[in-house]
Amino acid sequence: MPHAATLADAVAPLLADPARTAILLDVDGTLAPIVRDPETATVPELTRRLVNELTKRYGEVGCVSGRRAVVARRIVGIGSIPYAGNHGAELLPRGASEAVVDEEAERWGVRVRAVADAAGAERMRAAGLRREDKGPIVALHWRGADDEHRAEGLAREIAQSAADAGLHLHEGRRVLELRPPVPIGKDAAVRHLLALGDVDAALYVGDDVTDLDAFAGLRALVAEGRLRRAVCVGVRSDETPEAVLAEADVIVNGPEGVRTLLEALLA
Repeated sequence: MPHAATLADAVAPLLADPARTAILLDVDGTLAPIVRDPETATVPELTRRLVNELTKRYGEVGCVSGRRAVVARRIVGIGSIPYAGNHGAELLPRGASEAVVDEEAERWGVRVRAVADAAGAERMRAAGLRREDKGPIVALHWRGADDEHRAEGLAREIAQSAADAGLHLHEGRRVLELRPPVPIGKDAAVRHLLALGDVDAALYVGDDVTDLDAFAGLRALVAEGRLRRAVCVGVRSDETPEAVLAEADVIVNGPEGVRTLLEALLA
């Protein structure tokens, strides 16, 4: 669909039949504000209550995250919805204690971690580069480092070693991910979540380059005739990639704008 004139225009078709509509939400930068220390990220209580209300009205509500699914669930604080974690490499059904992990991606986990290990933990600490182990994926974060330029330089050096070893790389906002050379993306994540419910329309909200895959995934489902309608919402911040804003059907401003969107969906 073309860019909607207003938020109301974008959500109006979904309000007509919410029981047949899925609401899919990115976590960091969308539901949860970006913070200096990612370990302290959380979804504000008002936003959490709105998401809970959505589950009573819409056919499917789920979250998609680059974090591990169980971590995303902890940040959101709602156990009654499903989570797709690690950009679609994990699926945590509602109420489950453990996520189902893509077996092919999991087999590569040892090799991914070995590349990060080779850089040395002490060297990473000295540079202020934070390592996040996510099963088959290792993320290298430099947000909040005392010298972000130095930390980023080390991350890119490790990433080159990963590429030389045949691994895939993905860059986000002040983070580089070392990934297995297997298909991983939020396009697969949205397909996994939509398969859990009986819906023919979906809305996705996201703020980073990985969310472009989710946008493309929903639009592909429309082209295939599996969805009647898809609405892609971009979340604007000082760091939002221009491509996200260009590809979104409608744009909201930060997590505060996301709350406004959730309220509109409950109108």
